Amino acid sequence: MNAGIVVVGIGADGMAGLSEESRRELRSATVIHGSQRQLDLLDDTVSAQRRRWPSPMLPALQCLLDPVAAGPPIHVVASGDPLLHGVGGVLVRLYGPEQVRVLPHVSSVALACARMGWSVQDTEVISLLTAALHTAVRRGGQAVVLSRDGATPAGLAAVLTETGRGASEFAVLERLGGPDERVRRMSAEEWATAAPGDVDDLNVVAVRFLPEGRVGHSLPDTLFAHDGQITKQTMRAVTLAALGPRPGELLWDVGAGSGSVAVEWCLGARGCRAVAFEDNAGRRERIAANSRALGADVQVRAGAPEAFTGAPAPDAIFVGGGLTTPGLLQACLDRLGTGGRLAANAVTVESEAILLQWYSKFGGELRRFQHYRGESLGAFTGWRPQMPITQWVLNR
Repeated sequence: MNAGIVVVGIGADGMAGLSEESRRELRSATVIHGSQRQLDLLDDTVSAQRRRWPSPMLPALQCLLDPVAAGPPIHVVASGDPLLHGVGGVLVRLYGPEQVRVLPHVSSVALACARMGWSVQDTEVISLLTAALHTAVRRGGQAVVLSRDGATPAGLAAVLTETGRGASEFAVLERLGGPDERVRRMSAEEWATAAPGDVDDLNVVAVRFLPEGRVGHSLPDTLFAHDGQITKQTMRAVTLAALGPRPGELLWDVGAGSGSVAVEWCLGARGCRAVAFEDNAGRRERIAANSRALGADVQVRAGAPEAFTGAPAPDAIFVGGGLTTPGLLQACLDRLGTGGRLAANAVTVESEAILLQWYSKFGGELRRFQHYRGESLGAFTGWRPQMPITQWVLNR
């Protein structure tokens, strides 16, 4: 069966850079959809009617193809590789791969890596087309960041500088592959201090994050601003192991304190997000600051369960505080779907008693953790016990 939608990737060099197959498709089209910038790249050999995407674009995509009516293919022109954070992926999700044929162009990521001399497999791709600027902060490595517009590089440079990454190598690459391509390099701090005012909307940013501080384990407590209400590193590691973050999943961190579990959840797998519920205003500010400093996509809300209303549905829930709040655990379970995971940690005997009741009612797994720290005892070293923690884990 022939595809009902043909998506043609095009670069800043326009028709000249297209393969013969892509040119043939565009010249045979009756209607071509795309942004004004992409439509303007077509030359006079393309006679199809040109339709600019409206804003917002999603409703137009949802009614692009009539599955009942049989007719000529609908053509879409898109920037670079349409399957790299582009409209091609959206159309495949909406209509299925059998209805969408994609003819990719060289992506902006491939071109940026070529200009920087970077291996593509060693380079992360981060999209800021819709995400908040701070979600592009990393503690090391290199990335090509897809910009929303000409203001994105200055905003990203400012966030990197504010979060201690001002020494990062920072390159802004504009109109890649076109006749007026431009590449400008400096540090993030230099760009933040004196950002040029003539950055084209068609740009990507190549960043090597400095200083290099990547770790492959649970983060030290010293990286989090907190007032003592924090799930500490050792317990954070076993809690995240129980929650098991998977790519693209959403966590509710209830009674979040410093937000350390929410932040590490976001860093645990690609595309993970979190909602942190905290009734203390000062702690909410710290959660936001920790998320910004560590590049985590955390939405901060007021206390639970009142603030559950309107929050996106979770794939997993962690309850680190507020267990004695009437109705809290029931409200959490009511919102946890099939396949969801819940982990709750208790420090006090009152909250532990609640977990024992729920374990008796629903089963799951009950654990108790006790660990010791070696500390100075005069001229010697002794073991100082930490507070024991009871954990209840339930898989739906």
